[in-house]
Amino acid sequence: MWRSEDWKDYELIDCGGGEKLERWGKYLLVRPDPQAIWDTPRTDPRWQKPHGRYARSSTGGGQWAKKDVPERWTVDYKGLTFNIKPMNFKHTGLFPEQAANWDFCMEAIENAGRPISVLNLFAYTGAATVACAAAGASVCHVDAAKGMVAWAKENAQSSGVADRPIRWIVDDCAKFVQREIRRGHTYDAVIMDPPSYGRGPSREIWKLEENLWPFVELVTQVLSDKPLFFLINSYTTGLAPSVLTYILETLITKKHGGHTESEELGLPVTNTGLALPCGATGRWMAK
Repeated sequence: MWRSEDWKDYELIDCGGGEKLERWGKYLLVRPDPQAIWDTPRTDPRWQKPHGRYARSSTGGGQWAKKDVPERWTVDYKGLTFNIKPMNFKHTGLFPEQAANWDFCMEAIENAGRPISVLNLFAYTGAATVACAAAGASVCHVDAAKGMVAWAKENAQSSGVADRPIRWIVDDCAKFVQREIRRGHTYDAVIMDPPSYGRGPSREIWKLEENLWPFVELVTQVLSDKPLFFLINSYTTGLAPSVLTYILETLITKKHGGHTESEELGLPVTNTGLALPCGATGRWMAK
């Protein structure tokens, strides 16, 4: 498991009973987590006095039952600054377990010894975009949601990389990649964080288990002749990390060499010393 253990402004204090108790800067949040199926004694008094608590509804969905927090605030990670905004669907705009991947991308870019161009697909609020730009890469940030791209620009501004070579694209990722193939544009590195389930611009259904292989196959066509890395995130429960290895080894290693590593992502839990699993990542690397 790759753990994100270097946080100062984020802490997973405890988890269990389908919830997690977190510290985001100076604010405590309790949010649902379907992986935390075990019991926890909840002896930590902070469970009883969070600044925000998101409660699931028995009829589906949910809402913030308590939210004594500002509309936004920031957290820092190794010189990067991210804007946190609790949203209607429990999210805050940042997945702290992804810090392990930011570290990986930044190290690869800094050690490449050459200019690196990165394509970030399903790029959300741009944490990976900001990390890659801070490491010296040029980045093409693509997400279909205009509001998420605007939020990503705010994170770039807060992190001091707004003046770096970043292309901000509001578009369907598959359609954008198809156009890039026609244009002959290529990238040295790819990051993708596709949803488990969604709908495309023409209401077509996206289902990760069915669409990931053909999508990765498509995206490999925009890799440069000397690619550096290719990273796939998955939050689909039941999709083993070894599935990502198989896809990357088959589609990329056969052509470009290198090797693949895939693992669960995890966040250390302060009160138990254990780790909460938070999805999986596959990383193809040239070396």
